[in-house]
Amino acid sequence: MIKTALWLVSEIGEGNIFTKEQHRDAFPGISQADRRMRDLRDFGWVIHTNTDDITLRSEEQRFVTAGLPVWEPGVRRRATSSSISAKQRKAIFAADDYQCVVCGIAGGEVYLDAANDTAVLAVTRRSVRLPGGAVQEKLVTECKRCRAGNGTDEPVDVARLLSDIRNLDETERARLMRWMERGRRGASPIDRAWTRYRRLPADSRDAVFKQLRG
Repeated sequence: MIKTALWLVSEIGEGNIFTKEQHRDAFPGISQADRRMRDLRDFGWVIHTNTDDITLRSEEQRFVTAGLPVWEPGVRRRATSSSISAKQRKAIFAADDYQCVVCGIAGGEVYLDAANDTAVLAVTRRSVRLPGGAVQEKLVTECKRCRAGNGTDEPVDVARLLSDIRNLDETERARLMRWMERGRRGASPIDRAWTRYRRLPADSRDAVFKQLRG
């Protein structure tokens, strides 16, 4: 795993694409080389396959960003002590009804705007600022899309959230409460229409737009 990490940093470079064959050729005779690379993800290394990035071919992977320097003494031991266990992961998935807390998609469900793209769930860490001001780290379920798009470390402010909800008008607040009761938002007719429209090829979108406009 350490050799793979050093190879990614020195030979591939962040943001670049490589193939599984390139990785195996770099370490001839090493068994389960692919598994050693996957192990890096437990230490914050981001390596995308075609399930994470639809622009990649099946044999390609992208080295997105390096994580902890696993070649330094003691780094892996300290990271392992704070890693998410399989038992924790199972409990979080169950608590979140096996759905992404951001978009509500379930594991294995197909994204509405991409017929060949299914949701893969993962447990991620989320900082939450409690009404008293204390910040705690919580574990939540996110799909691969929402996880990739979560580029901020700003804690979720519970007091601000409550204030925003109380400032909603009665109709909006009632609608939000229904979403909370169901545990997911659910798409409105206009959401579904927009999603189907966006899935059309460009010329078909133009034709629909022109017909409605006319």
